[in-house]
Amino acid sequence: QVPLQASGGGLVQPGGSLRLSCAASGSAFSIVHMGWYRQAPGAQRELVARITSDGGANYADSVKGRATISRDNAKNTVYLQMNSLKPEDTAVYYCGALIRVRASYSDYWGQGTLVTVSS
Repeated sequence: QVPLQASGGGLVQPGGSLRLSCAASGSAFSIVHMGWYRQAPGAQRELVARITSDGGANYADSVKGRATISRDNAKNTVYLQMNSLKPEDTAVYYCGALIRVRASYSDYWGQGTLVTVSS
């Protein structure tokens, strides 16, 4: 098990910004890809943004132009900067990762952090 620690959620006004952080703890593992997913009440969990080990990134259409995902390999941490937030961005945001330990690949999920966009 590779623990993932998420932080950065909170209450934000429409048009505001925030930055989410996700750190993977431990050693002797490789992150294949790591990113952020969100789930609104009554909805399915969806991909927000994801970054791969080689630096490639994917974004949901709903956040393109407003979100930027980045990484700090030395800290095994990824960041999600979100700007121009909308009420529909309100959701519980989860950090998720595909991690390789030796020759085994496993999915890991961190604890969700709530983002509320409201005036």
